[in-house]
Amino acid sequence: MPATLRGVRRGNAKPRAKAPTSPGKPRASAKGPQAAAKLRAVRVVGLPPKFALIAAGLVFGVGVAVTLATGNRAQALVDNTQTAVAGQSAGLGFRVRKIHVQGASPMAERAVLAAAGLRIGQPILDVDLDGVRRSVESVGWVKEVQIVRLLPDTLVVAVRERETMAVWQNRGRTWVIDANGRPIPEADPGRFPELPLIVGEGANDGAAQILQAVQSRPRLVERLEAIVRVDGRRWDLRLKDGGLVQLPAVEEESALIQLDQLDQRQRILELGFERIDLREPGIIAVRPRGTPPPTPGEPLVSDGA
Repeated sequence: MPATLRGVRRGNAKPRAKAPTSPGKPRASAKGPQAAAKLRAVRVVGLPPKFALIAAGLVFGVGVAVTLATGNRAQALVDNTQTAVAGQSAGLGFRVRKIHVQGASPMAERAVLAAAGLRIGQPILDVDLDGVRRSVESVGWVKEVQIVRLLPDTLVVAVRERETMAVWQNRGRTWVIDANGRPIPEADPGRFPELPLIVGEGANDGAAQILQAVQSRPRLVERLEAIVRVDGRRWDLRLKDGGLVQLPAVEEESALIQLDQLDQRQRILELGFERIDLREPGIIAVRPRGTPPPTPGEPLVSDGA
């Protein structure tokens, strides 16, 4: 008797034919019963799986949008994400180890660093570059600034500094001013003895023009103590020997040319006059020391005398 295996003759065994797949019945996935259950749930609502997934994604997106629509939650989500990323990167060595200030003088560098508010060891990706730039721009020394992040651990604060022009004194207070007459609050006037001194209300606004005219005359500059604004309309030049040169309200350059010519001929700046009056066009009036004031309008020395 031939051997049999579970009721099937060995010699006559044939492969069992596969059952045909019903047209409307999806075939079970090899991923197991969980995937099959999901597909059965899809069939309940009558949608193909592809469209069901798209619909689910849209619903999720709308839900997130509605949730974030109130308050400032969207920004908070972004901030929290950035903070988390910065914290993770800091663990990988992305921390501030070096801070370089470029273009600033030693006196300005301290104010720049204080305004920047940067700390060694903070996560470098957490540094708000625009915020740091705005803070540094508020420093009186700074004309322009650029903040550069060099990964993994370096920040560069590149500064273009304001040029100092003069020391301005008014109502008992003193400032260093730049080329536009703008005070630099962080600058200590006592540390700039080489700068010219201008005095008076509004003197800072017109300082650039008068300084250009005066500083082109070395003999006058070496004797100059201060430039004083008078009545907001003209200038007096106070000399180191106590003398005073009075300039007109207009055509200051012409008056200084007259003074140059007289000084070349008679060394008038070396004679120690108490006052040299250039306020009248074409006339130079001088007052020797210790003499009473002249009659108004009566010059003591005329041009060419």
